[in-house]
Amino acid sequence: MSRINALSADHASHRVYYGWFVVLAAALAMVGTLPGRSQGLGLITEPLIRDLRIDRVTYATVNFWATIAGAAGAIGIGRAIDRFGARVVLSVVSLVLGLTVAAMSRVSSIATLTVALAATRAVGQGALSVVSIAVVGHWFTRRINSAMAIYSVLLSAGFMIAFPVVGILVQARGWRTTWLVVGASLVFVLAPLSWAIVRRGPESIGLLPDGDTSTSREAQLESDDLAGIRAADALRTGAFWVFAAGTALYGLVASGIGLFNESILAERGFNHDVYYQTLVVTAMTALAGNFIGGWLTSRLPLTRLMAIALIVLAAGVAAMPILASLTAVMMWAAAMGLGGGIVMVLFFSVWPKAFGRLHLGQIQGVAQALTVLASAVGPLLLAWCVEATGSYAAMFRILSAIIALVAVSCLAVSLPEPAGLRAREPEDLRT
Repeated sequence: MSRINALSADHASHRVYYGWFVVLAAALAMVGTLPGRSQGLGLITEPLIRDLRIDRVTYATVNFWATIAGAAGAIGIGRAIDRFGARVVLSVVSLVLGLTVAAMSRVSSIATLTVALAATRAVGQGALSVVSIAVVGHWFTRRINSAMAIYSVLLSAGFMIAFPVVGILVQARGWRTTWLVVGASLVFVLAPLSWAIVRRGPESIGLLPDGDTSTSREAQLESDDLAGIRAADALRTGAFWVFAAGTALYGLVASGIGLFNESILAERGFNHDVYYQTLVVTAMTALAGNFIGGWLTSRLPLTRLMAIALIVLAAGVAAMPILASLTAVMMWAAAMGLGGGIVMVLFFSVWPKAFGRLHLGQIQGVAQALTVLASAVGPLLLAWCVEATGSYAAMFRILSAIIALVAVSCLAVSLPEPAGLRAREPEDLRT
């Protein structure tokens, strides 16, 4: 009998841990946020502006207020995740986003565009992003860095495929048909897939976090689940604000460049073909940044790693006004992708590591809301700058200096340790 149990245990140890399927579903969900992100909207910005006959500042202003209104989706969704679980929330949010994107394909005025953008931002960039990240955070504790690195690689690969595919469809069929197809994909693919794969947490299917099934650690699991800093206390730490500010600044720059990238490159003398090439280069180097960031998270303090990533971003932003050759453009796109890829890994992994799992949804919700607000400001700042000065250059120089300042601030803080979380971990499992 003991031999049979041993064989069964050996067979179970060779099965793929279910949590990795959840990571895959979470990454697909993040790719599904594309129509609610500035980079995704950037794919349809120019044809949309021409179609609705609106100027760039008006479009940026509409996007700003729509994003501000939509930021509530990131804050409120955290409590829903903590209460109802990621499976239910992820499936419902994916369905609602798909219907919203499909409806946006029918807008015909600034008023309807504002409503559609606000709903898309709230459900996509806000709610779905938070749920996607929280799904992984609720499954992994000790291997959270590895899980988030794999998650980042998967979503970068997904975006690397999605951007050119959507871009080609926009060129071939127009932005309205493209948005209708994207909406249908969310409704008929992502929502059902989320319901089929995602569960509330490893405990719901009889597993402990990270795949450990031994009963000798049941008490430790309970302690780990109960460990965590309250959202209000997390917001009082310097660590929360440097990571939130760093990722928000990245979101601000990425959204501004993403929404007006074609126009920005045109100012430097490059056509829309170069614009699509930069999307691919940025996605590929972001993938490299994910690998590098995942590898370094267990070797460097996260605060130091964030400082390095922000310095790379600051250099890329500072270089934008002086790009003069195709080689320089590709090097700039590579720097933005590399720095952004590392920031992505850190944004996904720092919250459960620093603040625990108990209030993870609320903490991530606040951080995501700040990122959403920053992404609303980014395009508007660039639009104001180009209207006032005739160029984007001055704003890029200012943003570069601010990012560098936050990078230095990262070196002055340390991560908190949630009471009961690391203290109860076996010595060989601590990271």
